[in-house]
Amino acid sequence: MASETSSLVREIRKQPESTVVVLAGDIDLNHSPSLHSALVDVTSERPKRLLLDLREVPYMDSSGVGTMVEVFRRVSAYKGKMVLFGMNPRVRSVFEITKLDRFFTICDTEEQAASA
Repeated sequence: MASETSSLVREIRKQPESTVVVLAGDIDLNHSPSLHSALVDVTSERPKRLLLDLREVPYMDSSGVGTMVEVFRRVSAYKGKMVLFGMNPRVRSVFEITKLDRFFTICDTEEQAASA
């Protein structure tokens, strides 16, 4: 079965120590299921570090946050590390309001995320 790639996934860069997934667009109820599917495909390869580039994500709703939590659980289950970076203030506030900024590793830049 061919995996459906989410319209939100702009690029996937595999590096020796990490996989960077560049996301672009609103992560909302309409897009979360396909994004979830795409990220599950990425985690099936068990990258040591999964870095999610959110610089081009202007908006994320609760379904998007739920997708992030689910993917985080998958990565944690195989002892990997998931890092979010490049959040705009609006998206970051969603994580702060829900106290998930304490749960996730959130960085400003890809360089910081790669060494977090």
